Amino acid sequence: MPKHSLDELKELGAGVEAPNEVVSLYHQSFREFGIEALWSRKPSDHPTITQALIIVETLRREGSMKTLPLAARIEEACRAAL
Repeated sequence: MPKHSLDELKELGAGVEAPNEVVSLYHQSFREFGIEALWSRKPSDHPTITQALIIVETLRREGSMKTLPLAARIEEACRAAL
């Protein structure tokens, strides 16, 4: 089965409330890298899968090598949830 692109995952996850594991990782990203990489984003108390995947993209684009493992964990958790 082919892997969906991030854009395809964002479409699939639109309006879908993120499960607890994704929510936990999402909030961890703001705690650990908010100033460094997520300065242009505002955290949601109840993120959707799509919102979490947007954070993945932002961590990869705006972050450093330190943000990449967490971005990968969030993406993996989102893929598992869909």
